[in-house]
Amino acid sequence: MTQIIMGQSIIAGLATVLGASIILLAGHPGEKTLALWLGFAGGVMSAVVIFDLLPSALVYSNFLVTVLGFICGLFFMFLLELTISFFPSLKNTKKTGQKERFLKMGYLIAIGIALHDLPEGIAIAVGYAAKENLGLIIALAIGLHNIPEGMATAAPLTMGGVSKTKIIFICFLISLFTPLGALLGILLVSITSHFISLLLALAGGAMVFIVKNELLPEAYRHQPRFAQLGFILGLILILTLSWLHH
Repeated sequence: MTQIIMGQSIIAGLATVLGASIILLAGHPGEKTLALWLGFAGGVMSAVVIFDLLPSALVYSNFLVTVLGFICGLFFMFLLELTISFFPSLKNTKKTGQKERFLKMGYLIAIGIALHDLPEGIAIAVGYAAKENLGLIIALAIGLHNIPEGMATAAPLTMGGVSKTKIIFICFLISLFTPLGALLGILLVSITSHFISLLLALAGGAMVFIVKNELLPEAYRHQPRFAQLGFILGLILILTLSWLHH
């Protein structure tokens, strides 16, 4: 069973690399395409937070722990954004222009998704602990929405001038957090559920911060209508997966 969980979590994680590869093979995305994919990723992340992460956190623990984790996720990303803004290549982004803004957004998204993937890996392990079929469905759902997350990472990094090799490497590192989370889930599944709840809620807070402060503002700046369309399609995808799940 452990080998099955780890194998499926690795495949789900590598979907991030697949998403990045799609962007890289298609070349520099145009304004409408970029707005569509950023909006789509924002919709996916928002739906995952609303219909997956927070409800799951409440199931594993209580309202107080969930709220605490969510606030910690928001605060963590706020501090992370401040820290990244002090990177030498990202200083004075308003003066140096669009390229640095894309770099900052890309790195924030990459770190946020890595943080997101850790509890997702735990969710796969917990799902298998509850029911084998549930673990498989969770792994499939995670793999599907890791594709646009890989796109959301690669698109701004590409526009920021990062090489294709480095982008693939970054996405590969991100993909490792899913099996790492699954391994932690296997270890934690017999321990208190409060820790799992805190991680799920923390990831939810981090994702909300990224969607509100990075993804949607950038998507709307390029093409508002396509950003809205992408966001709606992202919501529909996760709602469809949730419906199939039930």
